[in-house]
Amino acid sequence: MIRNLFLFFCLIILWGCQKDKPQQQTPWGSTLGGEVAASDSRFSLNDIVNNGEMIMLTINGPETYYDYHGHGMGLQFLMCEKFAQQLGVSLRVELCKDTAELISRLKKGDGDVIAFPLPKGQKDLLYTGPTDGTGKSQWAVKKGNQELADTLNRWFKPEMIAQMQKEETFLLSTQSITRHVYSPVLDRSKGVISHYDGHFRRYAPLVRWDWRLMAAQCYQESTFDPNAKSWAGARGLMQIMPKTADQIGLPLSDINDPERNIAAAASYLQRLDGLFQDVRSVSERQNFVLASYNGGHFHIRDAMALTKKNGGNPYRWSDVSQYVMKLSDPQFYHDPIVKYGYMRGSETVGYVNSIRVRYNQYRGVPGGSYGTDSYGIQTPRKATKNHRFRI
Repeated sequence: MIRNLFLFFCLIILWGCQKDKPQQQTPWGSTLGGEVAASDSRFSLNDIVNNGEMIMLTINGPETYYDYHGHGMGLQFLMCEKFAQQLGVSLRVELCKDTAELISRLKKGDGDVIAFPLPKGQKDLLYTGPTDGTGKSQWAVKKGNQELADTLNRWFKPEMIAQMQKEETFLLSTQSITRHVYSPVLDRSKGVISHYDGHFRRYAPLVRWDWRLMAAQCYQESTFDPNAKSWAGARGLMQIMPKTADQIGLPLSDINDPERNIAAAASYLQRLDGLFQDVRSVSERQNFVLASYNGGHFHIRDAMALTKKNGGNPYRWSDVSQYVMKLSDPQFYHDPIVKYGYMRGSETVGYVNSIRVRYNQYRGVPGGSYGTDSYGIQTPRKATKNHRFRI
């Protein structure tokens, strides 16, 4: 009897301790020992801000999102990026193949906002923010995310569309590149193309190129300005991107050094050359490498796949270049065989053509001094008159 009373009092004491014990919170906000709330795949505006990231769902295309020299472009992306900056968070892009996938992934919680002119009519979505101008399609968030929808509506102003289009046009123009334009030939009579000929002669053999081809590419990239800088962050004579510099071990502090910049470009060209060893012709492979340097080798591989699919020779640039340009056409960049979507193909084809034209002109330069013997490595002078070479 005494033993039973002792056990009874022990149970009462233990129950009291549990009752008065302070609740413990898990890192994700639930209470230990408490009831587990049903999961919610919807991220509220507060969740997005606290998490520091907003996820944008969209479809690849020139008006929505595409990769341009390692940076996102497209009207919908630029607007969503501005909104993310307004919230003080980073932006992550998740691409979908069609509107059905956009809606499905939003409902699953794979994204926070559909940044795409989505036709209205879905009852379980909140249409918000930028519209297509007709009011028939608009961005959307998941139903229940009223605060996010209201914030987008307050932020968006119709005039933003024209502002973003103007900004994109500027970024895609040569005006966005800070550089001086120097003469494409320093001294024809002495066989001197630039003050950097010695560097081209030294490093072009890494990729087994004629040094004059590398000089022609350099002029296309920077017009021989070692301090050239693009809005995307490309810097120096060969317009090396910071990410590329990091991959090949070039410190950002040295990225404007002429010799180190040219050496890094030669190393990168060598890597690209290795990715196109299936193109047996050396001169043909040079075109593929140049195109990849400008537009990315993944896009060039997409164009090669399209060329083969449509009966062309995937190892001949004259055939492949047609499909590089067609990668700006939705009929082709939405082809199932294309893995990396839209690209500004005409820009890349023009890049290769311009370098080839200038290279042919440079080949007429007779052999002579390296440009370092008589002139040394120094800051080039600006061109003082018009010349027949075109950028």
